[in-house]
Amino acid sequence: MSEDIAFWLSYLTNGKHLTWYASFQFTIFAAVAGGILAVVFGLIGATLKNSRYLPLRLIGTFYSSIVRGVPDVLFFLFFPLAFEQAVEWIWASQVCTPEMIAAQSAAWPPCKAANWILTTPEYLILASVSLGLVYGAFATNVIHGAMRSVPHGQLEAARAYGMSTGQVLWRVQIRQMWVYALPGLSNVWMLIIKATSLLSLLQIADIVLWADRLGAPNFLPAVGLVHDDWRWRYYLVLFVFYILVTLISEKGFNALMRRAGRGMLNEGHH
Repeated sequence: MSEDIAFWLSYLTNGKHLTWYASFQFTIFAAVAGGILAVVFGLIGATLKNSRYLPLRLIGTFYSSIVRGVPDVLFFLFFPLAFEQAVEWIWASQVCTPEMIAAQSAAWPPCKAANWILTTPEYLILASVSLGLVYGAFATNVIHGAMRSVPHGQLEAARAYGMSTGQVLWRVQIRQMWVYALPGLSNVWMLIIKATSLLSLLQIADIVLWADRLGAPNFLPAVGLVHDDWRWRYYLVLFVFYILVTLISEKGFNALMRRAGRGMLNEGHH
């Protein structure tokens, strides 16, 4: 019995498992940063859709309609790659000489001096921006609908007090719309949580990638087979993790909705 306990303690605290535990922070960071950016992009998109100027309304509508139709995986792969190569192309125009370009055998980058080698922090930031852009389009529709749900009489009263269009938007409409937007934004947050499982596509050693590696049949030259295919056990841990995050998120959004609903007129809920 003591040998079994010693085995599990040494196995679950080895270097690879400690790295796996640390990788949970990547998922949490990407979800939180992506969620914040999604709300920011959603506010911008909804404001554009509510604009009295046709070109701005078209931009907001284009963003919310087109981006929502692009598969998450495709955008998740396209945006970071496009951004990386755009930076390399701009940098190449500054540092690459004709001789360096001629000596370059690979098709990309134009020269070795322009090669931008991204590390995990950079990929994590790009992943967060990708999540924000994709789910900001969903948040745009949620926030746009919530803004239109604010009682029209409150907006008219604000204008009657001499508030400008911008003041009515930010001081009244956006402040009042959260009670209507939070239920929809909670769904967007859940989608972002699920999408964090795509982080490994950007060369980020995240919880899904490590679960696959650690659960695969593990051989060591000194002792032979440590374990056979245990991936289902590691995926079960991830399953429990995402369930816990979902439960905590639901409680958090319920608390936010109660707080946002304080002081609201009853007619505002009809």
